[in-house]
Amino acid sequence: MIILLSIFILTALFYFYFILNVSRGLSRLVYSKATGIAEEFVTVIIPFRNESCSILESLKSITNQSYPADKYEVIYVNDLSEDDSLMKIETSKRPPNIRVISVPEAEELRAHKKRAIQYAIEQAKGEIIVTTDCDCTHGRDWLKSLLSIYDRNTAFVSGPVRFVHRNSLFSRLQSLEFGGLILTGAGLIGLKQPVTCSAACLSYRKSVFMEIGGFKDNMNLSSGDDELIMQKIARETEYDVKFNLNKDCVVSTVPNENHKQFINQRRRWASKGLFYDDKMLIVKLFLIFIFYVTLPLQILQGIFVSNIYLLSFGIIFIIKIIAEYQVLKNGAGLLYEKKLLRLLFIAELFQIPYIIIAGFMGVLGNYSWKNRNVGR
Repeated sequence: MIILLSIFILTALFYFYFILNVSRGLSRLVYSKATGIAEEFVTVIIPFRNESCSILESLKSITNQSYPADKYEVIYVNDLSEDDSLMKIETSKRPPNIRVISVPEAEELRAHKKRAIQYAIEQAKGEIIVTTDCDCTHGRDWLKSLLSIYDRNTAFVSGPVRFVHRNSLFSRLQSLEFGGLILTGAGLIGLKQPVTCSAACLSYRKSVFMEIGGFKDNMNLSSGDDELIMQKIARETEYDVKFNLNKDCVVSTVPNENHKQFINQRRRWASKGLFYDDKMLIVKLFLIFIFYVTLPLQILQGIFVSNIYLLSFGIIFIIKIIAEYQVLKNGAGLLYEKKLLRLLFIAELFQIPYIIIAGFMGVLGNYSWKNRNVGR
C-alpha cells in the first residue's frame, strides 16, 4: 500500500510542479503593442482540404487585414480536396496578392499537410512564413499583431487560438479545455522550454526553416507541422521562440461537432509524442500521462482496497483544480468567456478519461482526418 500510495503522490507532485512552471512562464511573456515589421515581406500559407463550408469566410477575413497589402501575400494550398472548395476559391473575387495552388498527387499515407506547406514555402516570396488553417477567422489586426514582437533574433512566433463555442455543453467544455492547452504552450514558451503550439496561428523565418532542414527529418509523421519545427528551432539555433498573447492576435475556430471528431483530433495530436527528439521531454510527457492514469486507479483502489486511496484522490483532485485555475484565469476574456470557468469542475472530470483514451490511441498511430485514413 505504501509503495503504491507513494507512486500516486510523487506523480502528483511532478504534475503540480509542471503546472507551477506553466504559471511562471505565463508571467514572463512580453506584451507588445502591434506595430508590425514593415521591412520584411510576409507569406501567409493556408492549406485546405474539403473546406467548402469555411473557405470563403477564411478569404473574407484574410483580405481585410490592416497590414499593408503590398507587404504580404497569401497562398491557399489545395491538399487534394474532394469537394467544391477549390472551385469556390478559384472563382472567387480576390485581390492580386492572394494565390491558389494545388499540391501534386502522391501515394504517401502520411505528412499530407506538411507536403502542402512545404510546396507553398518553395514558392513563397516572403522571408516571414505565417501559417493558419482554413476553418479559422482573423481580426483585422491579426497579421500586424502576430508580427509585432519580431526582432532580428526572433525566428518563431506562436499566437493564441480560441474555440468559438456553440450552446452545447460539449462545445463549451472544449473551449475551456482548448484554452488551457494554448495557455500551457504559451507558458512553456515563456519559460524558454517550448513544447506545443497551434498551426492555426504561428510564423517563422523562411531562412531558418531552410537552415534546420524544414520537415525533411519528420516526414514519417503525419502531424507536427507546427511544434516539431518550433522545438527544432529552439534546440538547434540561437534564435528566440516567442508567444504573442495580444488580444488582436487571437485566431478563432470552431470546436469539434461530436465525440468521434474530438477523439480523432486528440489522437492525431498525441500520435507524435513518442517521436520527439528530446528524450527528456518524452519522459516528462509520459509522467504527466501516468499522473492521469493514477487518478481513476486511486478511485478503484479506494473502492476495493482501502478508503485511504479515496482520500488521496480527493486531495490531489482538489489541488489539481486550484492549480489549473491559476493557469486558466489568464485566458478568461481572451480565449474564452470568463463565465466558462464555472464549468471547471465538469471540465476536470471530462479531461481525465479523454487524456487517457487519446494517449493510448495516439500510440497506435493511425487515425481518420478530413475524409482520409492517415498513417502515423
